[in-house]
Amino acid sequence: MPGTTLRVVIAEDNVLLRDGMAALLDDHGVEVRAVVDNADDLLAAVAAHRPDLAVVDVRMPPTHTDEGIRAALTIRSAHPETAVLVLSQWVETSYARQLLSRQASKVGYLLKDRVVSSGEFVDALRRVAGGGTALDPEVVRQLLAAPAVDAGMARLTAREREVLALLAEGRSNVAIQGRLGLAPRSVEKHVSAIFTKLDLPAVETDHRRVLAVLRYLREG
Repeated sequence: MPGTTLRVVIAEDNVLLRDGMAALLDDHGVEVRAVVDNADDLLAAVAAHRPDLAVVDVRMPPTHTDEGIRAALTIRSAHPETAVLVLSQWVETSYARQLLSRQASKVGYLLKDRVVSSGEFVDALRRVAGGGTALDPEVVRQLLAAPAVDAGMARLTAREREVLALLAEGRSNVAIQGRLGLAPRSVEKHVSAIFTKLDLPAVETDHRRVLAVLRYLREG
């Protein structure tokens, strides 16, 4: 972003890496508005400071699983003007897909151990904040190698998949009741849960059963 001071928020729970990153960016004329060590504080800092870019670690307290990436996805939705650069030890292809599917600009995904120079890192930040992308080549390779996963389908329980498979066969609710030995109300609840998990709201123009079946067949 030539001619302007880049404003950044950093979310990283490793204190040495966090402080080192802040010092590095300060040396390169980047204004660090906040440094935090958890996802809740990250979201609060972005809302308060409206930075040009958030640098986000994937795994942060309390569970050190996916707090950071979920916060990054929230930022992409709630604050689209803020670019997001994810830093990770590993390639999390499902998360990378989600980040890129929201908007294929103002996003980066770099592997910590493969950032070889401070200049390269700052250049990546400026590129992402300016509307571009910065993806580690290993991230790109694994995205191309791994098939896309339907997040909605992945949320279905085993029983819901059974019900959806029978819907794909053209079975009615009554037929599904008999086939699986379920009460009418149970089948209705399973079908409703399938629609909810596949993000298929009730609308007049589309038949949700057909759309759900298409998702099932596409996955198979």
